[in-house]
Amino acid sequence: QVQFVESGGGLVQPGGSLTLTCAASGSISSIVTMAWYRQVPGKERESVARIVLWGAASYEDAVKGRFTIFRDNHDNMLYLSMNDLKPEDTAVYYCNEDPPKTWGQGTQVTVSS
Repeated sequence: QVQFVESGGGLVQPGGSLTLTCAASGSISSIVTMAWYRQVPGKERESVARIVLWGAASYEDAVKGRFTIFRDNHDNMLYLSMNDLKPEDTAVYYCNEDPPKTWGQGTQVTVSS
């Protein structure tokens, strides 16, 4: 089973940008749908962006136009470019298949002045 390691989170001011990186332990070329998820304390984990094998992507309304998901099937990587970050984007971000399997540790994104 492929496992995922997320990185790239941090503290950023409102309006700033971050790019999250997800490294897979094995090939993702057979995984049809990959996704980025996020979770805040006390709330359920939610999917914010999905991308299928041939590159078509979809986004939750709250991030549409600000976040972009990319996948590199050759190097088994998934990325999330986040622009115009807002305090409500503060969360732990995870990558996984869709539907999800084993969760990684995630990477914390904090948007605060």
